Amino acid sequence: MSRARCERCLRPEDHCLCALIPRLDSRTRVLILQHPSEVRHALNTARLAALGLNNAQLLVGEVFEDLGQWLDVPGYRPRLLFPGEGATALSASGVEQEPTLLVVPDGTWRKARKLLHLNPLLAALPRVSLQDAPSSRYRLRKAPGPDALSTLEAIVHALETLEPSGSFEALLRPFDALIEGQIAAMGPQTFKRNHS
Repeated sequence: MSRARCERCLRPEDHCLCALIPRLDSRTRVLILQHPSEVRHALNTARLAALGLNNAQLLVGEVFEDLGQWLDVPGYRPRLLFPGEGATALSASGVEQEPTLLVVPDGTWRKARKLLHLNPLLAALPRVSLQDAPSSRYRLRKAPGPDALSTLEAIVHALETLEPSGSFEALLRPFDALIEGQIAAMGPQTFKRNHS
């Protein structure tokens, strides 16, 4: 029999994170495009970001037929958060500039690239990348490189870059609790053997 789940955070009810999830305002609008394989992932950090930000939207799919309507938000300039050729370093947007609509693909690197391939509108967006990203707090996943962050961590770092006068650190509270809970469940020996 499966355990009862919280309808909001999708965690088992006895491990619900809702009390730790903030409701933060941001000038930046965040649009997360989540690959379907991530929805039931135990560490669904994109969902935590969408729940914690008032100005965020989470869409799930591979092909987004109506992507144009989500990108054409009056008063915002869309930017794709994705490193690589042609990406410019993300920097603070001045008050005189239109705020950013930050489009964030969520999935493994391979699946995120597939989202770009299947959605030409997405691939055509101006790309931005993170600079001076902190080390990941995601101690349970083997990262492809030292600058690899979870979707939630990337969003927090991007928002703190775009809006340096604000703090988005509170978004990481449920993430940290989630990581600690997973480590506790596997036991310190297993964690040390597999993740140290």
